[in-house]
Amino acid sequence: MAAQIDFPSRIGVWWTSDTWSMPDAQQAARDIEALGYGSLFYGEAYGKETLTQAGAFLAATERLVVGTGIANIHARDPIAAESGARTLTALHPGRFVLGLGVSHAPLVERGRGGTYSKPLATMRDYLARMAAVPEQIEPGVGRPARLVAALGPKMIELAGAETDGVHPYLVLPEQSRVTREALGPDKWVVTEQAVAVGDDAEDAMRRAHAHLEVYSGLPNYRNSWLRQGFEESDLVRGGSDRLARALVGMGDLETVAASVTAHLDAGADHVLVQALGDKPMSDPRPALRELAGALGL
Repeated sequence: MAAQIDFPSRIGVWWTSDTWSMPDAQQAARDIEALGYGSLFYGEAYGKETLTQAGAFLAATERLVVGTGIANIHARDPIAAESGARTLTALHPGRFVLGLGVSHAPLVERGRGGTYSKPLATMRDYLARMAAVPEQIEPGVGRPARLVAALGPKMIELAGAETDGVHPYLVLPEQSRVTREALGPDKWVVTEQAVAVGDDAEDAMRRAHAHLEVYSGLPNYRNSWLRQGFEESDLVRGGSDRLARALVGMGDLETVAASVTAHLDAGADHVLVQALGDKPMSDPRPALRELAGALGL
């Protein structure tokens, strides 16, 4: 059985706040909790250390689940990752999720000066070394809830065998269904869904393309989209209009809410709403306030 995660609701938030001061980001987390969202997941690509952020968000809230989406395994060794996650779990039982990912070659090699090679084998070894951390580290806590950012079938298989589930990102509802079928009923599927709320179709499409700009240059996502049925012509920088419409929920509140609940209908346990603004780290709260009612929060 998967580790216990006490999500207060089935819909959460994905938002990276690296350019915000931590006190301001903590207030945003409190507001997200007050709106009825069940979690806050965030990335690790721009500089802030992920476990430190998790501790700050957990301390600032009461019931909100906090998840790393993802903790880059090239940023810390597996002993530090496992030990830190156990400490957060000991302090906030059922409220911390350690999402792990292999990141991307350009970010690891150019951004961190590391080596990106054989991602599946690298993740398998990393998980094995985490599992070898002795029980005397936070005794009685047990293994923290762990998810893997798995897009391809082999990484999904590894996640199902060695962790509590997966954290898919930039996928169609159909991929949530495929992932659920591959994992079976007893693992977590926590899927991200980007949304651009508003009646101005041109502006929503602009935000969607801006969001996809970086991802469309990364091989892991390009390969994922090809597996999901898109074509090379869809993989221009920023994505084609077809790709943007499929991956980003755009339009009025009802349409956007439907793009979120489609993943739940396909078998996801929990869906993370990423509200796209004018900039990558814009304040998500205005859109989240609008969406809360449409999502039944």
